[in-house]
Amino acid sequence: MAVAIAGTLDTKGPEIAYLRDRLQSLGLATIVIDSGILGEPIDIVPDIDHAAVAVAGGTTIEAMRTAGSRGRAVAMMRDALQKLVRQLFAEGRLDAMVSMGGAEGAVMGAAAMMVLPIGVPKVLVSPIASGYHYFAPLVGTRDMMVVHSVVDILGLNPVARTVFDNVAAALRGMVEHGQPLQRPDGRYVAVTMLGNTTAAVMALKERLVDAGYEAVIFHSNGVGGPAMEELAESGQFVGIIDYTTNEVYDPLVGGIHDGGPQRMEVAGRLGLPQVVVPGCIDFSVWNRGTVPPPLQERPRYDHNPEYVLVRATREEMGQLGDIFARKLSAAAGPVQVAVPTRGLSIPNVPGGVFWNPRADRYFLDRLTAGLPASIPVHAYACHVNDPEFGRTAADLFISMLSDA
Repeated sequence: MAVAIAGTLDTKGPEIAYLRDRLQSLGLATIVIDSGILGEPIDIVPDIDHAAVAVAGGTTIEAMRTAGSRGRAVAMMRDALQKLVRQLFAEGRLDAMVSMGGAEGAVMGAAAMMVLPIGVPKVLVSPIASGYHYFAPLVGTRDMMVVHSVVDILGLNPVARTVFDNVAAALRGMVEHGQPLQRPDGRYVAVTMLGNTTAAVMALKERLVDAGYEAVIFHSNGVGGPAMEELAESGQFVGIIDYTTNEVYDPLVGGIHDGGPQRMEVAGRLGLPQVVVPGCIDFSVWNRGTVPPPLQERPRYDHNPEYVLVRATREEMGQLGDIFARKLSAAAGPVQVAVPTRGLSIPNVPGGVFWNPRADRYFLDRLTAGLPASIPVHAYACHVNDPEFGRTAADLFISMLSDA
């Protein structure tokens, strides 16, 4: 069992040597990879030096050093490290990976681990795994274990040794007892959910179970939807019930639940059966205190002490109808749309701060006008979080697969 260890050995050499030795003392083989650019390794000899990493990426260490800026050089090393790790894994030479570093080292190491499949142990140790740092570069859509180093990675003091020892023990446990992702042997259905749709999705899940399917639920927070779609591409699901599609709206206004430009397109491209619900598309999500001035006069809802929801306008709801129609019209497989007409989120109820049936109707009208006749749109006098509506969405999906 081999663990790859990546880090900038020109600044973190002694610390990575310590982690290497701890892993070896626990019976694990190691492959030390140098992602440093400018200097030479300190107190450690890598198994794969930075020149070899650069060559694996189709370039040279000299080209990285003369790239013109620190950011460009780091980007080149990050890309080279990803290619090298992908190659090592394809050759069966690594079973797990760990990276330690500050800002640049952590971002490069994390990017490299993101090419490994779900189920392969991945541990990132960094002081930037804390506070207000943006976590997308550290986690992506993978099952990363992120460990806050507490102290900076410079020196082998009691705090650092404790953290590094525990990381080594965790890796040993994961390599020894971990579970790789298997090709599913049952009928699994991907479903998207937020707190605003939990009650309905719980009912939906039970209805699927009764019909012989198992739901795999994804939190549609800007990462869950893309992660679901990546797993769909690997053949994990027989279909998708995209119940909570808010990740399509946030990109329009800059909210944090941004699913990216391909969100809600992958299932269609794959030809997977899908039922689509416009759950929670009536709001964008913001960290408290970050709502931009143009949106501050709109209806707002305090979802919890950390997050604020901001209502979409009628014009934006119409724009969303066009976007949904464009994305779903391109689907190669069967699609049905289920629209609840008594509210798309918890605060979207009569008397609630998001209640605006005129805006929601505009979404439905534009969606219906833009879809071909082959994609039916079902409107139900229900709220999106009504368990009965959840069961209805499940029944649509079950009937679709039965017809197929």
